[in-house]
Amino acid sequence: MRSLHLIVFVIISLVKASKSDDGFCLAPSIVESDEESKPIYWKVTNPTLSPSHLQDLPGYTRSVYKQDHALITPESHVYSPLPDWKNTLGAYLVTPAMGSHFVMYLAKMKDMSSSGLPPQDVERLVFVVEGAVTLTNTSSSSKKLMVDSYAYLPPNFYHSLDCVVSATLVVFERRYEYIGNHATELIVGSTDEQPLLETPGEIFELRKLLPVSLAYDFNIHIMDFQPGEFLNVKEVHYNQHGLLLLEGQGIYRLGDNWYPVQAGDVIWMAPFVPQWYAALGKTRSRYLLYKDVNRNPL
Repeated sequence: MRSLHLIVFVIISLVKASKSDDGFCLAPSIVESDEESKPIYWKVTNPTLSPSHLQDLPGYTRSVYKQDHALITPESHVYSPLPDWKNTLGAYLVTPAMGSHFVMYLAKMKDMSSSGLPPQDVERLVFVVEGAVTLTNTSSSSKKLMVDSYAYLPPNFYHSLDCVVSATLVVFERRYEYIGNHATELIVGSTDEQPLLETPGEIFELRKLLPVSLAYDFNIHIMDFQPGEFLNVKEVHYNQHGLLLLEGQGIYRLGDNWYPVQAGDVIWMAPFVPQWYAALGKTRSRYLLYKDVNRNPL
């Protein structure tokens, strides 16, 4: 009887606590206001489940590698000096070693750092997620790339990315597939400059960072989902993807696996792996998605 009274007392106490201003069921408003003051994409480099939060769980990682997909989470990133880059550490996230035809990596540029050039016939796209860099080329012109800005560098195009303080870039590189007399050009822009495109049968918002013309053999999509929104189509296609979740959180289906994901997570999707996403939480989900296009898959 005494045990029963104790259980009832505990339940009543928990109910009272949940209804009080200090109850455990209520999220402090100061947290939300603090997050609103942070710069865009700040959780890419400061994820909710950061490596420091997981350091007391020996051997634990959310990362998964399978034949047709991979989830690469921040606690398993391994940084080392990037070849030909100055004062820059890189973490390779997607490479041909796992079956991809492109490379995706994070470049953490420190004070007074600069980029190297990609190999012969390799094209490059850089997207700034933290800090700022200055892009210069042979014409001696320079352009400053801030957070949410990007630059597409055609194959064999001389350029340099220079950083005075610090910056974090996500970089995509692939060996360009020439087709006829078509040629790509230098492109510098930002996400908010790109128009929203129609997505028949879907409710998410879509922007494309590169032209859809035949010269370009890949594109980068920026896809926005409000909480509760999801992909209508359960996609299975020949294209490969490299994805960086820039904001928010949700559930990603890859094959027969369902993964909770958050800002800072990276996903590689091989051709024909079933894929689907649903946005959860209280804020917008935004991810950046590499997709090969305009070339015969043979």
